[in-house]
Amino acid sequence: QVHLVESGGGLLQAGGSVSLSCAASGRTLSSYTMAWFRQVPGKQRQFVAGITAMGATTYADFVKGRFTSSRDNAKNTLYLQMKSLEVEDTAVYYCAARQSNYYNIATVSAYDYWGQGTQVTVSS
Repeated sequence: QVHLVESGGGLLQAGGSVSLSCAASGRTLSSYTMAWFRQVPGKQRQFVAGITAMGATTYADFVKGRFTSSRDNAKNTLYLQMKSLEVEDTAVYYCAARQSNYYNIATVSAYDYWGQGTQVTVSS
């Protein structure tokens, strides 16, 4: 069983930066596609960034070059560096992992494993 644990969230100022981590255990995820999603109360979970096993990255349009996703397979860890934060970035951020590449990388239902989430709050 795969266990994902996010860390690094917190209360931040608009324009600031933060780095999120997602540590995986239970299985080596080097062959998995991994992704970051976010969710605010009352809204659907939203794709933020994804990275394939080969390291190819995909970002949501709203990221606009502000976020960078990376992975360290030796550490079984996924990262999301966020800069130029906006109040609209306030959300719970989740990491996810999946083995299949059949579905679009942004498809929430295609992911097999999820972390518990970490809160990012951006104030103006």
